[in-house]
Amino acid sequence: MTTGKSTRRDIAVEAGPDGAGGERDRPVWSRDFALFFVARAVARLGDTMLPVALAAGLLEHGYGAGAVGLAMASTAAAFAGLVVFGGVIADRFSTRRLMIGADLVRLGTQSLAAALFFAGHVVLWQVCVIGFVNGVAGAVFQPGVASTIPRLATDIQGANGAIRIAESAAQLAGPAVAGLLVGFASPGGVFAAHATTYAVSALCLLLLRLPPLPEAMRGTTTGGMRAFKADLVDGWREFRSRTWLWGVIAIWCVYMIAVSGPTVPLVATEVVRQHGPRAYGLINSALGAGTVAGGLLALRLRPRRMLRAGAVALFAYACFPAAVGAGLGVPAMAAGAAVAGAGMSFWGVMWATSVQTQVPPDALNRIHAYDVAGSLAMMPVGQALAGPAAGVVGAGQVLLVAGVMSLVVAVALLSVPPIRNLIRVDATAPSAH
Repeated sequence: MTTGKSTRRDIAVEAGPDGAGGERDRPVWSRDFALFFVARAVARLGDTMLPVALAAGLLEHGYGAGAVGLAMASTAAAFAGLVVFGGVIADRFSTRRLMIGADLVRLGTQSLAAALFFAGHVVLWQVCVIGFVNGVAGAVFQPGVASTIPRLATDIQGANGAIRIAESAAQLAGPAVAGLLVGFASPGGVFAAHATTYAVSALCLLLLRLPPLPEAMRGTTTGGMRAFKADLVDGWREFRSRTWLWGVIAIWCVYMIAVSGPTVPLVATEVVRQHGPRAYGLINSALGAGTVAGGLLALRLRPRRMLRAGAVALFAYACFPAAVGAGLGVPAMAAGAAVAGAGMSFWGVMWATSVQTQVPPDALNRIHAYDVAGSLAMMPVGQALAGPAAGVVGAGQVLLVAGVMSLVVAVALLSVPPIRNLIRVDATAPSAH
């Protein structure tokens, strides 16, 4: 389906410094992209440290696993519930300033959490409130990420691939760094380090110089609640007008319920129970290494139909839950995790690049917010159903079903013509919606 909006190709031509488009205008590696790259990598490092800090800190103060889950859920619920509104806000104000503000808010909340844990005065509701505020700040921050990357580099796929690699490497290092801090300092030290990552991110974004948006793409702060609601409705209309976009999100909801939701908790349970925590750490490291490899692959391959290529790569994810569900040895499970990580990472770059290049810039923040909200909405459902399902048929059987369903999801993506036939905007053929 098409709309009357301008395409990303048109904007790329307008935004070139000499009036000409093309990837030579803004190569991936520039001073400003390097600053954004560091901001995302450091922030991701801190985010992957947080679960360790919460678990160690709350358990140390007499709380159980349920309290840890509640503290994590407070952040996830605020983020998933408010990110759509964050997309509208990002279209009405400077995304850079909003991201800096969100980082500064989280710098304050995590510093407060560090102080509570250092003082030994840890109350669960206070930790949950801090997590909720962090989720709100994340909902304001996240929509701006999608619209910032195309303003920093014309080679959007290369930029997404580089950032995916950085985030994957940070995800590998984060839990290990957190474990060292807990061992040599305390959980409060992890929260202090997490706060520092937001300070570094805010500083990098403060030093960032973004090219100005064309006048027609600039948001407005006038109009009050009526205009805010109109922007929200307009974002939904833009989202619905692209069959490939809402089609992927609809299929992804099934993926979250049947694949990702059950895989995360059940893999942890099965591997730790049968092989111990060290084996689980090894498998997680293999998964992270695979995501780095997938990001590197996405830097080199430039498929004409990006979503088709990404969907084919998703077939690889079945190796992970299937290997664990079948009760294979640790080396086989680690190999399955590495292959799965590569496939998922490659899909992630293809998807992010498609959204950022196919959607008009004046709607990108809002549509990205709908994308994030839709992608995350069904994850808690899948996690909640995983335990009862495992109790009825066994965790191994549920993981085998998850492996099969990951194949079904890939087939479903390839079976929808607007998804499999979407052509990248810098290809010779015109793009379609």
